[in-house]
Parts: sequence; structure tokens; C-alpha cells
Amino acid sequence: MPFIEVTLAQGRTPEQLRALIHELTAATERTVAAPKANIRVILREVPPTHFAAGDETLAERRAAAD
Repeated sequence: MPFIEVTLAQGRTPEQLRALIHELTAATERTVAAPKANIRVILREVPPTHFAAGDETLAERRAAAD
């Protein structure tokens, strides 16, 4: 049973999240021949203040861009 876990920063629309789930499911079904009903997808959204790259949070990066 494929189990896909994705962590991403908050801020996407429900439609974008639904599309991501659909595409991940379709890609897994296609590439590993898993039955769609057996594929699990979990999306974990974290606040921009808790997601960092290069010692800079996404919230800091967005504030600097404004």
C-alpha cells in the first residue's frame, strides 16, 4: 500500500491541494501499478513561520520581498 506524505507551507487553495492529491495518486498508480484504492496521501501544511531554508523562514522571505 503506497503511502505518500507531503509537507508544504500553508497558503494554497483547496483546489490546488485537491489537484496535488489527484496528481500524486495518478502518478503512483501509473508508476508502481498500485490500485488507486490502496494509495494513501497525507498533506501536512505548516505555517510560513515554521518552514525555513537557508536560515530564513518563508515569512521572513515574504516580508523582505514586500
